[in-house]
Amino acid sequence: MGQITVFSGPERRRRWSAEERLEILTEAFSPGACVAEVCRRHDISSSLIYTWRGKLRAAQASAACSPAIGSGFAEAVMLEGNGEHHSDAPMAIVVDLGRGKQVSIFTAASPEQVTAALQALR
Repeated sequence: MGQITVFSGPERRRRWSAEERLEILTEAFSPGACVAEVCRRHDISSSLIYTWRGKLRAAQASAACSPAIGSGFAEAVMLEGNGEHHSDAPMAIVVDLGRGKQVSIFTAASPEQVTAALQALR
């Protein structure tokens, strides 16, 4: 006669709703959180969390590149070595790219323009 082994415990092929995924991702990537601890708490692998995050980023990127957002031009200012800007508009953000390069974002720039510029730099 043969032997039968019965595995008990949670089903390994669980289904997560979009809300549950987002809740776990928010918990895992909040400031001071440890992804491994969140994985243990929810009994999932860390690779699954990073897969979910990648899919969420891809979905957000495709939504940001939709035709609903019109293309346009953003004001660009080239800085000389002393770092002074030559525009009358006040700067809101200066992004340091390293190697002495900087991108200045002015208050007149729309959120879509800022998003597109920073995604292009990534």
